[in-house]
This record gives sequence, structure tokens and C-alpha cells, in this order.
Amino acid sequence: MESSAERRKQLGAFLRARRERVTPEQVGLPPLGRRRTPGLRREEVAQLSGIGATWYTWLEQGRATGVSDQVLEAVARVLRMTEAERNHLFVLADRAPSKAAPLMALRPEHTALLEQLLPFPAAVQTDAYEIVASNRAYRYLFSDLDALPVQDRNCAWLLFTDPVWRGSLPDETLVLPDIVARLRARRAEHRGEPSWDELVDRLLTHSADFRALWDRYEVADDQPRVREYDSPHAGHLTVHFQSLWIDLDRGTRLISMVPADDVTRERLERFSALLEAAPAWTAWEEVQAPQAS
Repeated sequence: MESSAERRKQLGAFLRARRERVTPEQVGLPPLGRRRTPGLRREEVAQLSGIGATWYTWLEQGRATGVSDQVLEAVARVLRMTEAERNHLFVLADRAPSKAAPLMALRPEHTALLEQLLPFPAAVQTDAYEIVASNRAYRYLFSDLDALPVQDRNCAWLLFTDPVWRGSLPDETLVLPDIVARLRARRAEHRGEPSWDELVDRLLTHSADFRALWDRYEVADDQPRVREYDSPHAGHLTVHFQSLWIDLDRGTRLISMVPADDVTRERLERFSALLEAAPAWTAWEEVQAPQAS
């Protein structure tokens, strides 16, 4: 179980990372010659936030307790935090509720959506990137997802460790940092859950690229994005990548890849026609819902 002291250390690390990314010019301060470290000084953040320099220093050192919403709002404003970063700040300061991890439940209406979205790739996923069900277009888009061990059916794990999945990214710098930033934000919300710690520890152990991005301490939220993929089976695809929550309490969402151009639509339709003999969708056995006859 994660302790309060560990949470305060994470809060301090996050504040330092954000402070180092804000220049004096961005907050209206005059340049004062060469600085030994990038970004703002601690006393500058404190002054602009209207709090004591000692108190802000304690925040970064993980020594402050009982931080008020007003202080957090002021610091978030000075450090020019995005909405995702502000939410993360409040989570680390224990000023936002943590999320539990109820039992995953795959319902018939979820699998009906997967089938209805064909020929577009779609999957039911947890907010830890675990793929618990997918339609056949998603299942075979890069490799046979169902042929992988259950513990490896995770988008973050596959994109960082599987050569085929990683090779599907024409420009991985547009995808991998985003994956890590969203994983970083969500892990803080699921504090004390062993499965989350195991996933992050596993990635840190097996991927130097993941470690480097994790150390940047960036956070992000879910937004629709246009992405490009090179599928070994369907060809080059440009899609609107959508992530829609279907059960926020359980962290369950539906992800889909909707064609962004006619060429992609034609390729997905042709690819799907080759898969007609395969089941419309498949899922983990432990969450398997009965298929309609």
C-alpha cells in the first residue's frame, strides 16, 4: 500500500518537473541573467502564488501536509498547468477521490458495439490499457492478439516491447509519450492497487524507452486524436482514434479507429472481408459474455 509520505514525494517531483518547464518570460518576470537551473526558482513560484517560500519548498520536499485547494489552484495557475496536470496535482495532494478497481464486467451491449463497428477496429479496454475484448478487425490488425498470453494483451506493453506493434507506428514520438503521460495520470488515481504497480514496474524493467519517458513526469488525459499506423495486413492507415468511457467506475472504455480518409476506409473494408470466417469478437475467458446464437 502506498504511504502518505510516498505520495508527498510524488507531489514534490511533479511540482519540480512542472517548475523547470516554465520560463520567467511566460509568467511576466524580467530576465535576471544566467540561471543555474532551467525554469522558475522556488521563491518565484511562491511569490506569484501568494504563499510563503518556506511552505512551497516543503511542498517540493514532500514535507507539507494538509495543502488547501486554494494553494493548489494558485500553484497550478502559476505553473501554467493543463487541465490534466491540474487534476493530477489534486490527486497527488489527496484532494481528489481515488478510484477503486471493481471486477471487470463485459456486457452483451459491449460486444454488440464491437460487432456493429466492423469493419473498423475496436476494442474494450481498461484504463490501464488492458485489452479485454476486441472485434476481429482489431484482433488481427497487427498480429493475432488472442495468440498472446493474457498478461501481454496490453497496449502500453505491446507498443513498448513487441516489435510488430511498435513497428506499426510510422512516428512513435507522436504516440509513445502520450501513452506514458496518460498512464502516469491514471496510476496516481489508482493508488495502492497492485496490478497498476506491477504493470509500471514491468515496463520500467523491460523498456529503456519507457523509463526515459516516465522520468519526464508528463501527464495527459484522453482526447480524440488522428493517428497513423502501418498494419502488416491492412497497409498504411490514417484514423480518428477515439476513446469512449462505457463504465467510468470500472475504468472500462471502448476504443475505436475510424477512417480519416477514403483510402483508409477502403483498406479496412478489404481487410475485414478477408476475416469473415473469424468470430466477430473475442474476449478474455474470465470476462467472456455468451455470444448470441
